[in-house]
Formats: sequence, structure tokens, C-alpha cells
Amino acid sequence: MAPSRSFSSLLTLPALALLSLSTSALPHPRTASTTAALKLAVRINSYGIKNIAAADRARFQTLQSSGSSSINANNTGTIYTADIGVGSPATYYTLLVDTGSSLTWLGANKPYKQTTTSLDTHNQFNIAYAGGSSVFGEEYTDTITLNSNLVITHQSIGVASASSASKMGGLDGILGLGPIDLTQDIVTNTYEVATVTDNLYAQNTISSEVLGVFFAPASSDDSGGELTFGGYDASKITGDISYVSITSTSPANTYWGIDQSISYGSTPIMTETAGIVDTGSTLILIASDAFDKYKSATGATLDKSTELLKISSEQYNQLSSLYFIIGGVTYELTPNGQIWPRSLNSAMGGTADGIYLVISSTGSSSGSGLDFTNGYCFLERFYSVYDTTNSRVGFATTEYTYATTN
Repeated sequence: MAPSRSFSSLLTLPALALLSLSTSALPHPRTASTTAALKLAVRINSYGIKNIAAADRARFQTLQSSGSSSINANNTGTIYTADIGVGSPATYYTLLVDTGSSLTWLGANKPYKQTTTSLDTHNQFNIAYAGGSSVFGEEYTDTITLNSNLVITHQSIGVASASSASKMGGLDGILGLGPIDLTQDIVTNTYEVATVTDNLYAQNTISSEVLGVFFAPASSDDSGGELTFGGYDASKITGDISYVSITSTSPANTYWGIDQSISYGSTPIMTETAGIVDTGSTLILIASDAFDKYKSATGATLDKSTELLKISSEQYNQLSSLYFIIGGVTYELTPNGQIWPRSLNSAMGGTADGIYLVISSTGSSSGSGLDFTNGYCFLERFYSVYDTTNSRVGFATTEYTYATTN
């Protein structure tokens, strides 16, 4: 099982790039029942994302063909970062958090500083981008500090050639949190590379390979995020976690793939099919035939400057909810949840008073085995859980599910 990738450059929103512990965390060494949280900083791209839809679609098409696409940090809208310590004493690097890739690497901005815990494996890594370029460099093992209670020894990390990692918008690299499958054949002389989550579990720091992910809408007062290792943060949800097994359909089952159907109001627009849940995508992408039905039902027109659907104020007032049916559970994406934050219109080349929809087309019709991506605009409304131990994904409502922050 595994996830995917994408992303941008930067204008910082109110958020601290600090690592902090949840109230349930205990001092090291950890016991089997504890979890620990990592606070994230959110950033909105300030340039270079005049076409979020095209950037998301390009990566989607690479994933659809079972490619190994990494994140281009100059291309998308919303990213989450964390300051991660490497070595002993630790040097801190600002890494983009990505459940859609699995190899952790740095070197794009701040140079890697070797210490007594650094070991050169003399292997090379290479990760392809959707646009045809790649990030490559030397593979090391080192001590990784997520926070004082989340310390990993002998973690494999890539140290990128700076010239190959020039599209990270000032960030230092990637914190890869996807399934181990995505590391296959990326590092020479190595079939798979244990991920950060794998090693937290193997070193008995967490009791299960479970990652909880919380995003607040970028336009809300609390625009940060949080990762919870070893479980989920019950204080962030307003209902039970409902789980669905990883889909059996290829290629979606290579990622955090699930089966779902979608209705616009009472009108079905997408029958049950396989797709992925992806923190590395900004928008919600659906197969072109489903997109056409959505476009027709909303009365939206395609805006040429942003390539997003655009509606009038009158059409917004008539907008129905979208209903995502996943594992027999219905998740409502309200009209407000379907629009791009109006306060951030200028960041993606829109007009200040425009109303843009966050549903876009994958560029291919349904039946491919990977027909949708539930990206950030879905995940900011629902808490998500990535359970490697039980091969499943979970969702729950949050205080932002029915909010009108956009």
C-alpha cells in the first residue's frame, strides 16, 4: 500500500514550524500505548501556482501510470512543513511533509552537516518528478529527531545534489511518510528503504504503524496542522473514525487507495471506483466524465486564467453539497467546502471577488484503476488516519467539516 506527492513556494501564514508533544505523550522510552504529535506549519505559495489544476493533474497522471513522482515545490498551492533534527548534535531542516512519498531526503537549501551519527552507505538515490526532472544524491543513515520523544536511530535519508533539488522553494527537502512500497528501486543496491514510520515502530517508539493527519483550512484562524504517530488525536475529531480497507484495484492499491462514489445533492456523478487519498495534492480531482456531470450540475464555467471552475454569487447560493460514500459511510462536503478560499484568490491568479471551485478533472475518463484524488481541500474538512498495520484508511468529522471559512 502507498500514497503520492506534489507542491510549492511560499508566503507564510500564521503558524509555528515547531515540533510539540501531545498531552498524551510520555517521556522516552515510550510504552506501547502512547502516541506523540508533531505540529506543522502551513504555507501558501506566493508565486508560480497560477495553474494549480494543471500541476495536480500532471502528478496524478504520473501516479496513474504507476510512476514514482516526487514533489515540485514550485507548482502547487498549500504545503505543510516541519523542522526536523538530523545528526547529533542535531541540525534542523525545514522539510515538506508528504504522505505521498516515502523516502526522507534533504539538501535542497541548507547543506547536510555530518556528525558522529552520520554514515555514508555509498548508495545513490534517484526520485523522478512528474515534469521529467529528478532529485538524486547520496544515501546516508543518521539519527532523526522529530521531537524529544520521537527520535529514530539509523534512519536512511537521501542527501540531494543541490542542483537536482532546485525546485523546493527554499525548503530543505521532504519528510516521506508514505508506505514502504514507494521506496522500491529508488536507492541503489536496496530493494526497499524503511520509512520514518516503519522505524518508529521497529524501534518500539510507537505501538502500531498508524499516522493521524489533521489539517485546518488555510483560511481559518488556526491554519496549522498536526501529525500523530502511533494513533490519532481524539481531541481533533467530532465523531468516530470510520475505516475502509485499501482497495484491491490497481494501480490505486499501490498508494493509500480506496473505493468511493460521489453524488452532487441527490444526483450521482461518479459510481464506485478506485482512487487515492493524497496530502500532496491541493485539489479534489475526479474522472473527466464525473467532472463533466459536476460542471453541468453546478452551472460553472471553466476559468481560462486559473483552469478552475468558476461560479457566480447566485450559483454559489444554489450550490448543493457533494456526498462522498466511502466504505458505506457518507461524508458531506458542503458548498463552502467546495470553493477555494476567497481570501487567497490572488495567490493562484484569480480575481479578488471570484468564486472558484476546488473540484477539477483528472484528465482521463473513469475505469483506469485510479479515478480520483482526495487532496488537501478534502482533507482540511476531515481527519484522516493511515493504518499500515491493518491496511486501511480512516476518516472522521472535525470542527471544520461544516465551517464557512472560505
